[in-house]
Amino acid sequence: MSFTTRTSVLRQAPGRYETVTVELDEPRRNEVTVKMVAAGLCHSDDHAATGDIPVGTYPFAGGHEGAGVISAVGPDTPDFEVGDHVVFSFLPACGRCEFCARGLSNLCDLGATLLVGSRWNDPTSFRMHLDGVPVGQQCGISTFSEYTTASVASVIKIDKSLPLKQAALLSCGVPTGWGAAVNSARVRPGDTVIVAGIGGIGANALQGAVHAGASHIIAVDPVDFKLAKAKEFGATHFYSTIEEATEFARSVTNGQGADATIVTIGVVDGEHVAQALASIRKAGTVVLTGLGDISAAGAPILLGDLTLMQKRLQGSLFGEANPRRDIPNLARMYQVGQLKLDELITREYTLDQVAEAYDDMHAGTNIRGVVVFD
Repeated sequence: MSFTTRTSVLRQAPGRYETVTVELDEPRRNEVTVKMVAAGLCHSDDHAATGDIPVGTYPFAGGHEGAGVISAVGPDTPDFEVGDHVVFSFLPACGRCEFCARGLSNLCDLGATLLVGSRWNDPTSFRMHLDGVPVGQQCGISTFSEYTTASVASVIKIDKSLPLKQAALLSCGVPTGWGAAVNSARVRPGDTVIVAGIGGIGANALQGAVHAGASHIIAVDPVDFKLAKAKEFGATHFYSTIEEATEFARSVTNGQGADATIVTIGVVDGEHVAQALASIRKAGTVVLTGLGDISAAGAPILLGDLTLMQKRLQGSLFGEANPRRDIPNLARMYQVGQLKLDELITREYTLDQVAEAYDDMHAGTNIRGVVVFD
């Protein structure tokens, strides 16, 4: 059985999001249907629109950050019931594969078909259709939709007292940025940290660096509005270029450089990686969590600098977070005033304004835009 719902899709790349009415499957075993309340507008969905991140199915229903209320539960699906408040994890976690067993659930094997948009266990089975044609779901969840059906591997129950608009940000941006500092960079008390790119990820990397006890937290962004917002999230110093930030970091570390530089730029290229590597001290760490063209290769780094200075270049997916542990933990931190979520939301949009929202993101006017549903 299926029913209709409105969702925002890409028909091609490069392309723009448009709202259409699709047929959505009712939930099967180990699936739930969720009435969306809010969806965050992450840069990764724009990467799908530009073609920097190729997807396997068109039309492709966007959105991988969101929260809502369960409206239907599939048969033989324990632990969930209608009315539960949930946050999506854009990375599914099965709890059984080798990487989940290693404690690396952000690298769960189910993620292999994230960009196909099909059911995890069958790459030919799709929950959405448009005029009889399969529609791919971004990360298997497609949160730019009034209703969406997804696997319980992608769904985290939360306390009903948590406001869902703010909770939506826990799907991706908050754990990714926070974890980039706390888990991947391993920021320690007294460290000097550079965060390059102050958007939805970078703002949370700043918060993570504050939580970890960094003494100098240096925000880098060419947009004045974003540098002004960086102060709200704990930055102590502000520069428009990485070169200026590097010079300051050396001035407070006896000429050594930052302990860690976290690259959260919206569209990353090899030059950004090289600049970050040059900004850190001996045995320092560069964390790369921003994305660009994922097929691009090469960065003009000095191999001798990497080896002889014992520097570390660390990729970071979802901030190395465990969604079932870290999403509820971050929610509790927000509830007791240890994490800023309200301040991240700079503008609200309707479902019909997704393309406009990404225009605003490109213009540098948002930290995080959020689609709010009726």
